[in-house]
Amino acid sequence: MSAEQAFVVRDESLPIKSRQLLWLIVLVFVALCVAMRTALPWLVTYPTSWLLPVASVISSLFAVLIPLLTPLCAALATVLGAALDVFSATLRWMPWPAMIVFFAVLAWLARGWQLALFTMAALGYVVLAGYWEQGMNTLSLVVLAVPLSVGIGFLLGVAAHSSRSVRNVTVVLLDLLQTVPAFAFLIPLLLLFGFGPIVGLIACVVYAIAPMVHCTMLGLERVPPSLLEAGSMAGCTRRQRFWNVILPTAKREILTGINQTTMAAFSMVIMAAIIGGFNDVGWEVLSSMRKAEFGQSLLSGLVIAVLAMVVDRITFGMAQPPRDRAPTTWHKGLRTAVLLVVPLLIAIFFNSSPSSMAWADTVRGVIDPSGLNSIVIGIVHEFSAPLDAFKVFVLYHFMLPLRIGLVGAITSFTWGFDWTAQVNAIYCSLALVLAAWLWFKGKWQLGVAVLIASALLLVGFNGFPWPAFIIIVTGLAWSVSGPRLATLAAFGTCFIVSTGLYGPLGQSLYLCLLAVLICMCFGGLLGVAAAKSDRFSAVLKPVCDALQTMPQFIFLIPALMFFQVGELTGLIAIALYAIVPPIRYVEYGIRSVPPDLLETSRQIGCTASQRLLHVELPVAKPAVVLGVNQTIMAALSMLPVAALVGTKDLGQQVYIALSKADAGQGLVAGLSIALVAMISDRIMRAIVSNAGGALD
Repeated sequence: MSAEQAFVVRDESLPIKSRQLLWLIVLVFVALCVAMRTALPWLVTYPTSWLLPVASVISSLFAVLIPLLTPLCAALATVLGAALDVFSATLRWMPWPAMIVFFAVLAWLARGWQLALFTMAALGYVVLAGYWEQGMNTLSLVVLAVPLSVGIGFLLGVAAHSSRSVRNVTVVLLDLLQTVPAFAFLIPLLLLFGFGPIVGLIACVVYAIAPMVHCTMLGLERVPPSLLEAGSMAGCTRRQRFWNVILPTAKREILTGINQTTMAAFSMVIMAAIIGGFNDVGWEVLSSMRKAEFGQSLLSGLVIAVLAMVVDRITFGMAQPPRDRAPTTWHKGLRTAVLLVVPLLIAIFFNSSPSSMAWADTVRGVIDPSGLNSIVIGIVHEFSAPLDAFKVFVLYHFMLPLRIGLVGAITSFTWGFDWTAQVNAIYCSLALVLAAWLWFKGKWQLGVAVLIASALLLVGFNGFPWPAFIIIVTGLAWSVSGPRLATLAAFGTCFIVSTGLYGPLGQSLYLCLLAVLICMCFGGLLGVAAAKSDRFSAVLKPVCDALQTMPQFIFLIPALMFFQVGELTGLIAIALYAIVPPIRYVEYGIRSVPPDLLETSRQIGCTASQRLLHVELPVAKPAVVLGVNQTIMAALSMLPVAALVGTKDLGQQVYIALSKADAGQGLVAGLSIALVAMISDRIMRAIVSNAGGALD
């Protein structure tokens, strides 16, 4: 079984007649729950006496384990702290001109002079903005964490490739590592290691392991069997075949894994800044945001962005095959000498010349953040009236109806009329008529979706009965994939409800739903435009690359600057972070349509819009659905970060637990987000698989 096959959902879906019967039962149950929610309040608010003490059990377990693990953790912290001090001192000893030359040469060796110029310009901005020391502190954490993550991830990937039992366990662990919020990693580490940079370092190591494991497994699985057979026929031992045949063949995927591991470590370093204790760029961003110094936030946030892009471009360039012929050993030695000797000579010159060091110090921090603060505040004040109007419109006409339902959101003050019994009857009748018409037209799935969406919109996510929610998710999982996925869905939803997190779950779902709709609308349009125009695609690609390399904190800054604290700010930040997948998957899906289908549609007289709606988008459906899946995953991963600006979702529960150092509450909330992500991912993959089979 390959690494890709491990993530494929087995198709055990029901026949059509059985699925129709299943959904009729589900709809009747949902209708009863919605109708009786006023008479039986426990259908909406899960009774406190029914809650499972999972969080308290986990906290008690940590209370027993922490004293036992403290000596070992203290020793580990001492070793890692000494190594971190060495790296930080080395980077601080190197003057910024020497470090810029070092990274410029590294970029030139990785991908050419264009990347070298970009690197020099980007690091020059870090110097002018006055964040060089903080940037080097951030890089020292990344430089120390990445080799540890790469080593552990590589060994786990090799072990998973060699043993099916290890692979099965590894796949589950990877699911948890990639879906549990980053903040949840910090809580147990905070209890074990206390405040300080060591917690961020260890969190980086743990969080960044998953990409390396994935890429190692993928690279080893893609080695052609003919190469393995040739190695065996040549008399290679098992060890020789691994080091001389398998590993060189998987080199590109492994180098890609190093790139992804580096970016994951960099992102986690910024996230770990929330616990403080280290003078890095992430702490500067967080401090300036808390003080509402938006000009300073933009400066420091841009420092994070350019550092992330430099690190990403250099490591990505190293993972690509050389553009020219392979360098000889002599050329490799010469390049290494230039990379190490030239920056060292520059560092020695500056450290031995007080006048040169004085000049270097005067250049740092030339950009004045106070002036930028005034400009930003002036812009916000100038557009405050239209921004407030936009905020009120979105809140009352989109966010409130999804949160508390049409029943509570529609009033004469906000919509010009009240939600009376007559309006309610008309609404329900229209929903039933539309669903029945779709059912008899053969589009029964769409009819079911209309009825469920109508019920959800009527009472909102906060007022939707939890038994109905459980049965809908379980029925959907069974319908698209079978009892295995339905079991996971039932367990996951029951776990969230029984731990008292159904209310925050509703907040999370409505924010994610709105963000996904916004992303699919605007991102889908951009993806279609990019698929139709090579020039527009070339302009859009670097923008998407930049958005994907930026740490999540960055997306809070523009939203917070214009809309202050609130759920709308969190929604905008989530949408900004999650907009790249729909752009790329829609463009890929449309560009992958076979040319003969396009030619046939032209010959029968289809217009461009008809060709798009009736040929390209239906054929691209699996890619588009996969894009929706990735958008959902991105939105869920952004929830804990959006909690910093006042959302009241599952991410806020993780953040509250972090502030209290409550391991039980934090891990339960983090596991709840992970379960939502895994269930959503499996359902969407099953839909993609079914759509692909239908097209085949």
